[in-house]
Parts: sequence; C-alpha cells; structure tokens
Amino acid sequence: MTRQAPRAVRQMAAAGAPGLRRDEDVVLLLERAHYRHDPRWLLPVAPRLCLACTLELLPEQGVSLVRKKHMLSCFRDALVKHTSLVMQLVAQDQEVCVYFISMLFGLLCSVEDESVIDLCVEVVIQLTTQVKLEQITHYLLDKCHKELCNTPSMRGRLATVTLLGKLVDAIPALADDLVMEHSNLMEHLSKGLVYPNEAVQSSICYLYGKLYSSPVAAKMLSGHFREKLCPLFFSILESAQAKELQINCLGLLRQLLKYDLFVSLFMSKSVLVESAKTIKESQGETSLPLVLKKFLLSRDEILQVASTHCITAVLVHSPVKYAPAFIHADIPEFLFEHLSSSSEVLVWSTYNCLILLTEEPLFFSKCHTVYGIEAVVRSLQESLKMTNTELHKQGLLLFAEILTRQPEEIRLFTSSALCGDAGRALQEAVGSPVLEVATEAVKAISAFLRKDHQNTPPVQYRTLQALLEAMLSRCVEFSQTPLNRRSLGHACSRNSEKAIIQRGKFLQSTLEGFRKACRLAVEFQNEPLAQENPFTAPSAEKEDTLEAFSEFLLRACDSLCIPLVMTYLEQATHPALMETFFSILYNLFVIVPHMKERFSKKLASSCFIQLTLELKAKFYSGSSDSRLNQVCSSFLYYMCLNLLSAPEKTRPPSQEELSAVSELLQYGLPQISSRTPENLAFLSDRQYVEEAARQRQYCILILFYLACIYEDRFVPAAHLFEAVQSFLLSLQDQGELPPPVICRASIYLLAICQDKDNVLHETVVSAIRKFLESISDLYLVYTHHPYLLRFFLVYPELMSRFGHRVLELWFSFEGSNYEELDDVPFAEQPTLPPSFTDLFQILRSSPSILLILMDLIYSSPADIARKVLIVLKTFLKKNEDIQVGSLVRGHFLLTLQHLLVEDVVLPSGVSENLSLLLNLLSLVQLRTESKQELDSMAMKLLHQVSKLCGKCSPSDVDILQPSFNFLYWSLHQTTPSSQKRVAAVLLSCTDLIELLEKMLALTWTEMDSPRNPLLCSAWLLTASFSAQQHHGNLKVHQTLSVELDQILKALSFPNKKVALLLAAILNFLRTALQQNFSSVLVALVHSGSHPPAAPENSVLAPLEASEVLSLVVGLQNLLVQKDPLLSQACVGCLEALLDYLNARSPDLALHVASQPWNRFLLFTLLDAGENPFLRPEILRLITLFVRYQSSSVFSHEEVGQVLEAAVLADFSTLSNTTIRALRNFFLQVQSMGLLTDLNTAQTLQASLEGCSPSTFSAQPLQDMLCLGGVAVSLSHIRD
Repeated sequence: MTRQAPRAVRQMAAAGAPGLRRDEDVVLLLERAHYRHDPRWLLPVAPRLCLACTLELLPEQGVSLVRKKHMLSCFRDALVKHTSLVMQLVAQDQEVCVYFISMLFGLLCSVEDESVIDLCVEVVIQLTTQVKLEQITHYLLDKCHKELCNTPSMRGRLATVTLLGKLVDAIPALADDLVMEHSNLMEHLSKGLVYPNEAVQSSICYLYGKLYSSPVAAKMLSGHFREKLCPLFFSILESAQAKELQINCLGLLRQLLKYDLFVSLFMSKSVLVESAKTIKESQGETSLPLVLKKFLLSRDEILQVASTHCITAVLVHSPVKYAPAFIHADIPEFLFEHLSSSSEVLVWSTYNCLILLTEEPLFFSKCHTVYGIEAVVRSLQESLKMTNTELHKQGLLLFAEILTRQPEEIRLFTSSALCGDAGRALQEAVGSPVLEVATEAVKAISAFLRKDHQNTPPVQYRTLQALLEAMLSRCVEFSQTPLNRRSLGHACSRNSEKAIIQRGKFLQSTLEGFRKACRLAVEFQNEPLAQENPFTAPSAEKEDTLEAFSEFLLRACDSLCIPLVMTYLEQATHPALMETFFSILYNLFVIVPHMKERFSKKLASSCFIQLTLELKAKFYSGSSDSRLNQVCSSFLYYMCLNLLSAPEKTRPPSQEELSAVSELLQYGLPQISSRTPENLAFLSDRQYVEEAARQRQYCILILFYLACIYEDRFVPAAHLFEAVQSFLLSLQDQGELPPPVICRASIYLLAICQDKDNVLHETVVSAIRKFLESISDLYLVYTHHPYLLRFFLVYPELMSRFGHRVLELWFSFEGSNYEELDDVPFAEQPTLPPSFTDLFQILRSSPSILLILMDLIYSSPADIARKVLIVLKTFLKKNEDIQVGSLVRGHFLLTLQHLLVEDVVLPSGVSENLSLLLNLLSLVQLRTESKQELDSMAMKLLHQVSKLCGKCSPSDVDILQPSFNFLYWSLHQTTPSSQKRVAAVLLSCTDLIELLEKMLALTWTEMDSPRNPLLCSAWLLTASFSAQQHHGNLKVHQTLSVELDQILKALSFPNKKVALLLAAILNFLRTALQQNFSSVLVALVHSGSHPPAAPENSVLAPLEASEVLSLVVGLQNLLVQKDPLLSQACVGCLEALLDYLNARSPDLALHVASQPWNRFLLFTLLDAGENPFLRPEILRLITLFVRYQSSSVFSHEEVGQVLEAAVLADFSTLSNTTIRALRNFFLQVQSMGLLTDLNTAQTLQASLEGCSPSTFSAQPLQDMLCLGGVAVSLSHIRD
C-alpha cells in the first residue's frame, strides 16, 4: 500500500537544520533525518513542524502509533490555525501533496485505532478540500475504490467507507462522479449493509445519505434502491439499536424522502422484513409510520427531531395522500406530546409537521385536535417567552390552521378556561414587536373568532374585547411608524411603496379579524345562553354581556377602524381592504340595532356617501358580481334606510313607504357606478326615460338628498340645481307623479342649492305645485330647513297654496327653546337662534305673512300656536320700525267678529289659541305710541274684546288676562278725549261690569291663588273705569258693589306675597277716597256681618275712626316692605286718606299725620342705600308730613338736611319721578314758610330752577309695563 517517496521528497536535504530549542519540538521531528531537510519545509510558527519529517515518520515501522498520532494531531491543529502557511508548504510540490495523502490513506487503512482513523480522515479531508486539485481527488477516489474491491473483510472496509462519506460530504460534487465512474462500488456498499456490524452499516448509510443528497446521483441510483437497497435499509432502520446507526439511517431516509419516487415506494405498501433473510429470520409486516413512531417514542431528542423531519418530508409531497397513514398510526398524539419539550428545534419541527397534518380532514375527525389543543396553547404560551421569532411564527401558523380547519360540529375548546387561555396567548402574540409574528397572530385571531370556538358557556366577552383592543392597538402602532423618506431616488420610492403595501396587508388582516368579531356578535344574537354570563350573581353588575361587547365593537370601529382606514386611503386604495371595511360597517347596523340610526348619521356626516360612490366608480367595471360593488351597495342600502327611518328634519316614513324605498334602493344601488358628473348628466336627461333608468335616477336623487342633509356637499350646488329642474320637467313631460320621498328630495335640493341669482322658471314652479297637489298632505314631503321655508314663501304661487301648511310644519319641527325667549323682558334684546334670522328676513320682506302666522295662532294646536306667538313677539321686539299694529288689529277684529257674531257663549276648544292671539294683540298695543288718538277700527276692536270678556267666566284666565291687559293699555295710552270714548264703550258692556264685580268678590278668597294676576288687572280696570266715569260724568248702565270692610281688612292685615295685588287695591281705594266715596259706578258697601256705624263716626262715613287707624297701621306695614311700586301706591293712598280726613275731621287728620310711629317708619325707610332722601316715595312722605306741620315726625333741621342733600345731588342721574317729588317737596317747604334765612332761600331757588319742567323730559321713563303678566301704568299707580 505504501508508495515510494518521490524524488522531491528524497531531495529535501539541505545544508543543515536549525538547532532545537524546546524539548517538545523533538517529537515533531525525525531526529536521524531532520538535519538533512531543507528549512523551507519547516513551519515558521508553533508548533515547529517539519513536513519532511512528517512524511518520513508516518510510514516508519519503528515509530510508535502514539507518536504518529501526536504528529498528526499537531499537523491537524497547525492546518486549522495556520491554514495558509501549511498549505504553502504542502503546495510547493504536487507530488509531495499526493504522497502525503497516500501516506495518510495507508495509515488509516492499516491501523485499528478509531481515534487515529478519525484523525487521518480529518486531515485527508482538510488537505483535499484546501488543495482543490481534481487530480488529488480522483486519485483518492481510485485508492478508495481499490481498497473496497481488494479488502475481503467488511470490517476492514469501514475506514474507507467512512472516508468516502466524509469526502462526499465535504465535496458534494463527488457524489455524481462516484456514482458514474465507480458504479460497481454500489454492489460492495449494498453487501456491506448485510454485514452484522452496526458501525459498518452506519458508515454505509452515511455514505448513501450523501450520495442520495445529489438529485443526479439519486436518479441514477433509483433502480439500485428499488431492487436491492430498499428492503435491506428498511430492515436496518427498524432494527437499529446503536444511536449512530439510527441517526445515519434517519439521515439517509430524509434524503430519500426528498424524491416522490422513494416516498411512493415507502408509503405504497408495507415492507416485508423477511425479505432481508440474511439479516433476520422473522415474519410479519411493518410500515414507515410505525418505524418513525418508534423513534418519536424514544427519549433521545435528536432522534425525535430527525423522525419529525422525516414525517414532514413525506407530508410535503402530498399531505392528503400520505397523512392518513400517519394519523392511523396515532402519530399526531405523540407529536402533541413533544410540544411540551424545552427544545426549540424539536418544538419548531413538530409545529411544521402538525401544520401539514392539518390539511387532512381525518386529522380533525379523529379528534386529534381536541386532544392536542391544550398542548398547542401551552406550547404557544411558553414559546412566546423565548426570543426565537421563527418559533413564534410557526406556532401561530399551526394554531391558525387548527382554528380555521376545525369542523364546526366538533367543539375544539372543551372549557371556557382553555378558550380564555388561548385568547390571552393570542393577545400576547399580537403585541410582538416583530411584524411577521404580529401578522400571524392577527390571522390566528381571525380564525379564533368563530362561533363554535366561543360557544362554550360562559362566553368570555371581556377576554375577546381585550384581544380585539390589542389587535387594533398594534395596527395603530404599525400605521404610525414613519416611512423612511430620507434617502433619494427610485430606491426610496420603491421602499415607500413596499412599506405602504405592507401596511395595507396588515390593516386588511386586522379588519378581517374585526369582521369575524362582528359576525360572531351577529350569530350570538339568537343564542340565549350567549347573551350574558349565566353564572353571574343576580345582584352583580353585568358587564360581560353580548350587549356590552356589541357596543364595544361599535366604539372600536368609530374610534380606531375608521380613522385607520381613512388614513390609509390617503396613501393607497386597496379593493379587498375596502370590501372588508364596508362589510364591517353594515354588520354593525345589525349588531347594535338601537344605535344604527345614530351611527348612520355620523357616517353620513363624515362624507361616507361620497366615499362609497367614488369607490364604486373607481373599481366597479360593470360586472354585476363584483364583490366590492355588492358590499358598497349593501352598506349604502342599510345606511340610507336607517337615515330615512329616523330622520331629524322630516317625518318618519310609513312602513309602506319604507318598503317601497327599500325595494327601490335594493334594485338601483348596484347599478350606480359612475362618477358625480356622469350621475348629474344622467339625472338631467330630458329624453324619454325607461322605468329601470327612472329608478336609478330616483336612487341618485335620494343619495344626493341624504348627503346634502348631512352636510356632505360633494356635488356642485349650481349643477345640482339645474339637474333637479331637468329631472322634474322630465317627470312632467312623461306625465309621471314621483313618490313622496322623491318629491321631498327634489324640493329640498332645489331649496338648498338655490342662491340669490338662481330663480326657478315658472314651468318648474308649476310642475312642483302640480306634484304637491297630488300629495294628500305637505307633511309627507316636508324637510325642516330655513331655505325650504324661504323656497315656499318666496314664490307667490307656492305661498298662496302651501304657505299656511308649510309655516305650520315649520313650527311643529322647531325645538323647545322658545320658552327661553318668552321669558326675556320686552325692553331687552334677546339672542336669537339661527333659524329665527331667516324667518325674520322673510317677514321683513313680506309683512303679509304675519296674517298667516296669526291664523296659525288661532287654528293650530296649542304648542304650535304658542311658538308662533313667541316668534311674533320676538319679531316685534327686534323690529320696532315695522308698523304692523293696524294690520294685526284688523285681522284680529275679523277673527273676533267671526267668532262672536252668532255665539252666545264662548265656543269650547278655542280658549287657548284665542288667548295667544289676545297676547299678541296686547303686545301690539304695548308697542303703540302713547297719547295717540284711537281710530274706528280700534274702537270696534275694544268693543269686540269687551264683548268677549263678557262671555267669559272668572275661570277663563287665559282669555281674560290678555283681554284685561289690552283694555287697560288702550285706556291709558290714548289721549284724554279718546280715554272718554273708550271708557264710554267699555261701561256700556254690562256683562263686563258684572264680570268685574265677580272678580273683585273673589279677591278675598283667592288672594294667594294662581288667579292673582287676573285679580290685579280687575282692580286696576275698575279703578280706571271709576276715575274716567267720575271725571267725564259718563253714563253708567250697570253698577258694581265692593265690600269696603273686606278692602280695609286686606290692607290692615296684608299678605306680603301679593304686593302687586295690594298695590292695585290701594289704587282703587285711593280713587274712591279722591271721589269721597261718591262714585256712580262703584258702590262701596259693608258686608252683612259688619255692625252699624256709631253716631260720632257719621262724619267719616262710610269709614269709622277705628277703621281709619287700622288702615294707617296697615299702610305703615306695607311701606316697611320697601317694594317701590307698592310704596308709591301706599303713599298715594295715604295722601288721599289725609285729604279725606282733613275735609271731615281736621283733628283726626292731624292726629294721623303726627303719630310718633310715623317718625319710626320714616327712619326705617331711610335706613338703606346712598342718599335715601332722594327716593320718590320718601320725598312724597316727607312732603306730606311737612304739609301737616308734623315737626315731631320730621323737624326743621331735618328739612334742611334734605335740602343740602338735594343741592349735592346729580340731577342727571335722577328719574323723572324723583325730580317731580323733589320739586313738590321744595314748593311745599316754601309755601309753609320754613325757610327763614337767606342762604336757605337761595338754595331753595336754585333747586326749583334745577327742577324745572324741562328737566322732566330729559329722563324719559317707560310708563307702560307688563309685570308678572299684568298690564300696569306706573303713572296710574303713582298719581
């Protein structure tokens, strides 16, 4: 076997060798020959190895094997550490290299020490691969071939087979050469498998594995395997005991399983072990799945991994074809057991194998997944704690496949706890920072959200909610990752496009998962056990319910899904993504039915009608089965029906109308696939329109109408205005009458799109009138909007026919904030709602509409009539320059005449509306300028109102109150001559006088009742009538009686809560005192229980001294209340009382004026505010005390203090009433001669000049007021 050393080796001698410095170097040299070797063969670095010595030492018989082994070991280390230096030595001469390899080959074939053999093999392989010379490689193959052919013992061939296996492993291309050029070697190798030595069998299997790794060699050896190798190999595979043999057998098997031919051969039938007779005498059959199952059951992780790889290699070819054999062998059961391993490689391999098994339905029908799902969930939980993202991806992929393919009739999760664990594992996975892992998790979540997976009671809705929140949050996080736009050029553009596409795919997967959740909620609606957790205590708050989960889905879609999709649409548009998105939206209409209208309105106001139409136009090419078109049409259908079913600005449709619209939309929406300009052109078509095309026009019009209502103005107004006109004329030309919903949409769009420059042609107005007249009620087509109101009122042809009804509808749809405006005092300017501005502009341009509004007040329901009244009142407040008094009075006069011309009593059912008209009349009267002559219409109106009052009873407060206010203001606002005429007209109405008498009599029993304001008006009217009758000596047709003792009792013991009523009674009493109780109209009598008057009191009749004193005390008590209006009435009554007493009993008058209590009263009134002397009621009271020389009540010094305060006062800040009272005080002081010195006289003179009549007009004060609903003239109360 040894080869003679070549001449190059024999000439290695040189001049000498360097000296040896270390003892360990000696063993690396051949001492007796080294001195002759050329130094160039010595390695320059440690270990100091001489290649020439190595070549001479290895074949030397006298050198021990240990030394040779050490030499080779050092050479191997040098070759590894200093590969380039060693290869420089070896490559100096090719013959030297070949000789060296020959020496090594001879050594490995001649020794039995396995470690030396392994060392030789390793060095030979390294040298061969490093030199890279085909000559050396083929030389080595030839040597191996000869050795195998010439060695009779298979045991002796072991080293050669091992070398060949390692050599082919190191140089894969040799496999083809070995098979093609040394084909007879295969016979020796197959015979070697029969040799009963597992080491030999292991080496041969290893070599076969390397040969079959080459596709070319495998093809050439296919017949060899089929005829000779297959039964031998299978027997060895089944019976192998040594781990090395088992591993090499599985390695060979894995290489064989790459090819369909061998897989088919292994799996087609069972292999008879007895066919390998020389190996084992046994009967029976076995199969590859059972053999691999044996390795799966071993406790060796390497064998388990290898076996799993082999199973996977078989299944890769055809899972459906080969999986049943493994399933019947119960392989899945043991694979699931391996998922609990801590080995990432084994778990990853098992994941791959199980993924392929899931493609076979038998895998599920034999309930392997039910058995193994817990292991999958636990494994997934554990793997997520590791950092191997590939492991995460494969685990999630397996879980998703199981969840997706599991039959619905076989429940996967046997307990809600396991289902909850699965949900939490997916929640953790979707939060992974690695996008690929998160993507697989989203797909698994989508498969997890199936009814049969979640239908194990109780359904854990909170877990599902947390899972969806995590999924959506991860999608938001990914979408917010900024695109890398820093680099320039096409590469940046490509990267950005790739990132956008990646985002779109992740978003679509997320939306698909969310859609599955929506479908789950829909399916659970019919499951009673899924509505809520049946194990929740009755008293506990029920949060884990289907309703709460459904509302969460709506909130999540609103706050997350919609913003995500809208943001992505700014970058790209993906049809499949949008299909999923719109599918979610219309599913939500079903999931949360009680919120579908609100959700639809929000979508419509967010331009979703425009978005959907644009998508249909962009991606729908006309194919009726386009999925995106169908989904978009379904979404529009549900949204439109929801919007029409619960409108905000019009009446809800009837079920019949809704069914008709539903049918119309269902047919027409899928046909709409054009852009807005094409839709407008189609709507404007005046040629003959077929029925199908007309229905499509109807759908377009409804879409434009709803978009316009919810401020989605994507259609140019001017173009839409023209298109709708053409559409209506087309209907008229063809003699068609549009349905109410189409008529409503058309009119609304015309009203909204019309501007100042666009006016409807007369033919269009006539067409609209014709269409509206064919409809039973305008309510069916009315849409509440200021522009629509203006539309009906600006065209006379429409206003004359529909003005009354449209105004009634307008107020019926108006909100409830009218009462706030009604509470604003007349003198203040209220802040108007936006809707009022448009209406007021119309009223200013056409005041005749006021007549329609007045008719509405009378004829409409009470709530509408009240709104109209408030609008008119507000309009009159805001527009004082518009004179509508005569218009309102004339129309109201006609209304009253119509009402009262034949009726003896007040008609039932009209009192509330009539009272509102009377309120308006009184308001108009309040706006009338004071001291104005009354014309004949006003007098007729007074007569009619008085007749109306006469027909009422005291209980008709709503009519009487505004009527009394109107009569009172009419009487006090006109000139003295007109006042006499008014009083004469009113006094002639005996029914009115009788009513007043009844009202006054009710005062004593209902003083503190809701009828109190009406009683006030009755007392004020009676006092006014009495004064006018007495002053003008008017004829009285009916007298009225008043119980004087009841008046005095009410004033002596006053009720502080009815100040205005007390002021009215005081005003009446003052009038009676001023007339000395001699009124022809009013008879003051005593009640039956009153005792007869004493003789000494006859001079004061009908008063008595005790009543006078009691009245004075009552007046003092009323003054202490410090109510301005009541105080003025009290002072006026006190003045009249003292005048009355002074004329009959001066002593009593002086006694009353000089009572000490008056001083206490005066100082009580002065104990408030700055300059209290300058209040009009106090000045009048002081003037009264000065007049009656009551120095004990108010001294001369105090008079001087008042004068000083008056001198210092700023008259520009004082009211007319105060100035008048101050002037009267000065005149009274002057007339009494209380000014003795010159300074005081000059001060008084200056004050009188400051209080000249010209000063009174400088500070005008509104005299006519409405206080608590009662008409009051301040001058009447005061003077």
